[in-house]
Amino acid sequence: MSAPAHSPARTARRAPTGNRLPWWAAVLPVLSFVVLLVLMTGPGQAHASPAAQDAPGLAYLLGLLLDVLPL
Repeated sequence: MSAPAHSPARTARRAPTGNRLPWWAAVLPVLSFVVLLVLMTGPGQAHASPAAQDAPGLAYLLGLLLDVLPL
């Protein structure tokens, strides 16, 4: 008894569904670019606080730490 010959089945060409990006993968880079662009084009004149002008950086930070820590 001989087996019937099978011809290869024709498959419809479909786009693969497994490699679609989620919505946030496209939105997050655009959103971060817009935020950085706004930060760069915003008013760029930074002003130091009066307390920071009294004591230079590290000395001011150490003074704050000594006030907080119970030594």
